[in-house]
Amino acid sequence: MAAAATAVLVVAAPLAASAHVHVDPNRATPGSYATLTFTVPTESATAGTVKLEVDLPTKTPFSSVTYQPVPGWKTTVVTEKLATPVKTDGGTVTEAPIRITWTAEPGVEVGPGAFEDFVVQAGPVPDTGSIVLPVRQTYSDGTVVNWNQPTPASGAEPEHPAPTLYVNTAPPADPATVRSLVTSTATAMPAGSAAGPADSVAITLGIAGLALAGVALVVGVFAITRRTRPGSGAGSDGGTGSGTGAGSGGGSGEGA
Repeated sequence: MAAAATAVLVVAAPLAASAHVHVDPNRATPGSYATLTFTVPTESATAGTVKLEVDLPTKTPFSSVTYQPVPGWKTTVVTEKLATPVKTDGGTVTEAPIRITWTAEPGVEVGPGAFEDFVVQAGPVPDTGSIVLPVRQTYSDGTVVNWNQPTPASGAEPEHPAPTLYVNTAPPADPATVRSLVTSTATAMPAGSAAGPADSVAITLGIAGLALAGVALVVGVFAITRRTRPGSGAGSDGGTGSGTGAGSGGGSGEGA
């Protein structure tokens, strides 16, 4: 039962995470040009995804953002003058991309139960802790879902977590993954670990079963030996049949 529970936890964690809009990879090196994939699943059972908007940082901006075309979708990158210029190693940035939008053409959507990948290349990656990339997902029935809630350091995921790119800050631990690892470790019961009441009962029954099997084997061999040997000749047969071990067995039987 414990092993089954572990399997459920391990499998359920990725399935739960895949239901959210997320960015992959979620780590990047300062100064690099990162290729980022926004994976967008449709959670609605009756409507499809027809629009996606990603807000780009303005306090720690990217100087350049390009995109990979998606068949059936129009892509627009909005560049604006920054309210406050940002000084970088390459100079002062006065304007930068602030938003990228994908809009489905008529008749095109990410239907219920499906997902689509939207790929961009952004850089240079700012030398900062992390970059939150809020996303707005629009459905064909007009519903808009905002993926804009930051994930705390504890890793307790909010209802609509914002995709986040971690640069100098380590990503928070995933509580579901931690629980799975703890359960797996407990189930494995490494040597030297303390056994619980149920484990003690199982071990005791196992040892008792082996002991009874050993007794039954000895009794059976003794009975066959008594039935088949005509006096002292059987001792010779017992000695030659199994080498040294059988000879000892014969000796024990004779003493009994």
